[in-house]
This record gives sequence, C-alpha cells and structure tokens, in this order.
Amino acid sequence: MPARARLTIVGLGPGAPEHLTTAAAAALSEARVLVRTRLHPVAQSFPHADRWMTCDDLYEAAISFEEVYDRIVGRVIEEARRAPLVYAVPGHPLVGEATVRRLLVDAPQHGIEFSIVPGLSFVDAVLPILGIDALATNLQIVDALELVSCLEAAPFAAGRSPLSPLRPALLGQLYDRPLASQVKLALERLYPPTITVSIVRQAGTSSPLVLHVPLHELDHYHYDASTAVYLPPVDPLDARVTDALQQVVARLRAPGGCPWDREQTHQSLRRHLLEETYEVLEAIDREDDEALCEELGDVLLQVIMHAQLAEERGTFVYEDIVAAVIEKLVRRHPHVFGETKAESVGVVLTRWEQIKAAEREEEEPPRHVVPLTLPALARAQELVERLRRLYPERYEALRQHVAGMTPETTADTIRQQLVSSVLAASEQALDAEAVLRLWTLELERTHFSDASAYQSDA
Repeated sequence: MPARARLTIVGLGPGAPEHLTTAAAAALSEARVLVRTRLHPVAQSFPHADRWMTCDDLYEAAISFEEVYDRIVGRVIEEARRAPLVYAVPGHPLVGEATVRRLLVDAPQHGIEFSIVPGLSFVDAVLPILGIDALATNLQIVDALELVSCLEAAPFAAGRSPLSPLRPALLGQLYDRPLASQVKLALERLYPPTITVSIVRQAGTSSPLVLHVPLHELDHYHYDASTAVYLPPVDPLDARVTDALQQVVARLRAPGGCPWDREQTHQSLRRHLLEETYEVLEAIDREDDEALCEELGDVLLQVIMHAQLAEERGTFVYEDIVAAVIEKLVRRHPHVFGETKAESVGVVLTRWEQIKAAEREEEEPPRHVVPLTLPALARAQELVERLRRLYPERYEALRQHVAGMTPETTADTIRQQLVSSVLAASEQALDAEAVLRLWTLELERTHFSDASAYQSDA
C-alpha cells in the first residue's frame, strides 16, 4: 500500500526571525519548503531560504485575493502529492490564514495527511504593545474581510456582524486603505464615529508603530499586511446594539434605578405598548422615516421591558423570545427553510393560514383566530380576508348573506353597511382601517385646524 502524501504547515511568526519557534525552525530545515511569500523576514534570513519555493508569482497574475488563494492551494496540493512538503505562512497557520483554512478541507480529499506547527500570531505580537490581557478582557479577534463581507451583503446583512461593540476587538487583515474605508463604514453602523481606535503596524518587529485616531479617520493612514486595529469597548449608553439596550433597561429596573420603571408590571405597561404601536402606524401613514425610526425604538423598548419583567419573575428571558420567533418563522416558511415550493404569494398565504390553524388546534386553551384587542374594523377585515383565502366557498356564502340582509333596526343597517364596506375593501386590496383613519385626518385638518373651533366647545 503506497504511503500517503504528507504536508507540514508551519507558522513563521509575526515578523522578526527571533520569534520563530524551535519546532518551526526544525521543520523548515527539511528539504522541500514552499513559502507563501518570500517577503516575510524569516524567508529572507533563514539558512538556505533561497532554495525555497514561493507563491509570490501567483499574486502578480491573479485579479483577486480569492483567485490567489485558489492558485496557492492548488500549488500546495500539487507539490505535497509529489513529495513530503513544508508549507510556511506568516504568523500562526490558524489565525487569519485563508489558504490554510482551505487546505484543512482540501488536503484530506486528495489523500494528503497534514500536521500544523504553530507560530506566534499577529495577536501575540500586538497584545504586549497595547498591554491587553486577551482572556481577562474577552477580546474579540475579527477578520476585517469578514466584516466587509457584511457591508457588501447589505441591506440583507443585519445581525451578521462578527463583533460586538460592548467588548474589545482586534481586527486583522487590514492590508490597504481601500479596505480600511470599507471597514470604517461597517464599524460606524455599530460604533460612535468619534471613538478612539488604535492602529498598530509592524508588530513583532523591533520598531512597531501605534497611532490613536478617531474612527472616522480610520482610512486616512497607510496600511500593509502587518497592520492591525484595536477597538476599545463602548459604554452601553453609547452603543448601537440590542445588548446595550437590554443593559440600560436592566439598570433602570435594578435596585437604585428609576422609581417609576421599578414599579411597572406587564399590566401597567399594556397601554404604553398599544400607544407606541399606534404612533408607529401614524409615522407610517405620514411616510415620516425619522419618526418611524424613533417610534420603532419605543416599541422595541417595550419588548425589552416586558422581557426584563419576565426574567425577574423567572418565567422567560429575552433569548426565549428570540428563539420562539425564529422557530415560528422557520416553521411557517417551509418554502424558504425547507423543501417545499411556493410559486406565488397566494400559495404562501394559504399555507401560512393552514400552519397557523394547525398550531391553534394544539393550543390549550385555543386562541382566537384574530386577537380580540384589535380595533373592530381591522379585526373584521382580517377575519374576512382569512376566510376568503382558506374557505372561498364560505366567503362567497357570507358575501351573499350580507347582500341579502333585511335590516330591522338601525344597528342592523349600520352593521350591514360596515360589513359590506369591509368586504369591498378586502376585494379591492384596501386596508379599511387605514382608509377610515386617513379620512379622520382629513376631517381634523379641515374642521379643527382653527383654534377657535376648540374654544367654542369649551
């Protein structure tokens, strides 16, 4: 049985040759070495390094880093299959080295056994310069390219950011100013633009350089492959993430917090949730994006407050809310997260109602099809539309029944007119509640704009 091909992946350390480990030096003394780049100081000073193979030529021909990585991995695989090979990379092989990540997957598929010889990473070199204990501070280590990938995926990248502004972070792979510009844009979604960050260059050499600059100036400076950026933690009062809001609400509710907030219950907050929801609807009707942003924040505050109250009572926590809604979305969207297909919106809505109906049958006690707390006009239209989607024959019978009604009282007449209006709105894809609300706004503007109208009623 032929011997399996063998690959040894060696970390060259962050820069200075004296940082090369004894194990790495021993591995590099083997006959066949392929270094990712000869620009690394070890590759220029190690005995017989001039005999090493290199991948520098692949950088010149490729048009993107992805293409470079593909070609480097291909060369490493080819050389390792030919004879035992040492592949040497800057830093630590498992800290920010894209080619190694690919080799861990590809090498076994080509029958290549591999081992890894660690080296000092850029993290090891930066920590003593900044005087940081990575474990004690819960330091995050973030690939700048991953951060930028979130920016490129916008507006569908919400929640994908690989870092939290509430914990310190160290960014690697910031190799040029265009990339730094994109990183700055991604960071400003989470951080105040005036926060001071630290740019560290040439860590691991005899002359490291540290610059402390405001975030909004991040792309004003020179960058190269040795550059890292340190981001200090942000005070929750200045952060822009849900975790920060949770901390603020917890502080309001904690002993020594706000007397009013500490007295609230689910029941006492009920009307506030309703009021804030209506204010969101008003902002939507006005097409006022600034107000909508503010009012949605007020609704989110209500959600966080109720979650805090529940956690204090020991009934559920905020994470349970998130888990429940994710599970519900997955369950109700089998055409997105499962194997089923949905060719139209109508199919989606019908399947949605069927799933919800099945869920209600399992509930004890069963809930109403549409919440009783909705305004009567909105509740009537929601019931009618669900009836039309799920049971079209019943909907048609209802429509004929309403058209043939013979009112006996004024209330019967008004009921018939209201239901007929709801049916008409549903068939014309109009929101009856919104139509009436807009009319009330016009009534208010036309007949109550003069202050004297209010005074005459006093």
